[in-house]
Order: sequence, then structure tokens, then C-alpha cells
Amino acid sequence: MLQPMHFVEERATPYPTVTDFLRNFNEEMHSLYLLSFLLTADHDKAEQCLVSAMGECMEGIGVFMDWARSWTRGAVLKHAIQIIKPVPERTDSISFVTLKRSATPAENNPFAAILLLDDFERFVFVMSILEEQSDEECAILLRCSRRDVMMARLLALKRQSSTDALAEEIPQS
Repeated sequence: MLQPMHFVEERATPYPTVTDFLRNFNEEMHSLYLLSFLLTADHDKAEQCLVSAMGECMEGIGVFMDWARSWTRGAVLKHAIQIIKPVPERTDSISFVTLKRSATPAENNPFAAILLLDDFERFVFVMSILEEQSDEECAILLRCSRRDVMMARLLALKRQSSTDALAEEIPQS
């Protein structure tokens, strides 16, 4: 009796090489540094984070090429968390009325409102809003509850709007 033949396309699964990772880092260097800087709020720590992430990526060449970009960004997040060690504040005692902070004109630093956030709020803001990670992903990476993530994002957004309102009150010269 004849057996049915099944044809399977046999293509090599593209694994990135060292050259591929270096090309990815070169293409995304500014973006990766900005991510690192927004997370750490410090140029020296951002550089340290980026170098550590690059080292990790070089060691783990076996990841699929399609995942290389997200894996690289994930490595930056992981190393920034290790460097800063952000922890949630006791959100039960925070009053939304006392969220105003001193404003830094946006002309001096377009990222000032993000950099003024507390460490945990800054991480949650960058991870959930800018990097579009889910609350669950943020909670796992930051080793906290989803509630902590949701409250920190709410506080960060509230502080962002307060900072924006204060910046508008500064007379333009």
C-alpha cells in the first residue's frame, strides 16, 4: 500500500551571530542608551547597564534572530533593574494632592518629567507606557504585585500631568 508523502520545507532557522548582535547594537545604540538612561536617570549607570546588557547578549547568541531585538531590550531592562533595584512605595499612604514637584523647563531637558519620577514609578512608566509591557510582565520583572504596577503607573501619570501644568506656568522669556 502506498504511504502518503509529506513535504516539509527544510530551511535553516536563522540564529544570530556575534556580527548580527553587533549590527543590532549599532543600529539601536541611541535607542538602547535612551532606554537605559530613562530607567537609571544617570549617565554613568546607563552606560554600565548598556555594557552589561551587551555582554549578556554576546554570551547568549543561541536566541532566534527574530527575537534578538526584544531580547536585547529585555537585557537592558534586566540590568537596569539590577543596578537601581526599584521598589514600590507604600501607595496606601500617598496622597494625590501632594504630587506636585518643582518643574524643569522642557527646553533644558525634554525627559525631565520622567527623570523626576521616583525610581519605581520611573521604571513602571518606561516599561509599561514607553516599552508597552503588560502589567503582568512589569510585575514579574520588578518582583512586585500587579497592583503595585498599576498604582505606580497612575502616580507617574499624575506626576507627569502636574509637572506639565507647572512647566506651562513658567513665563516664557
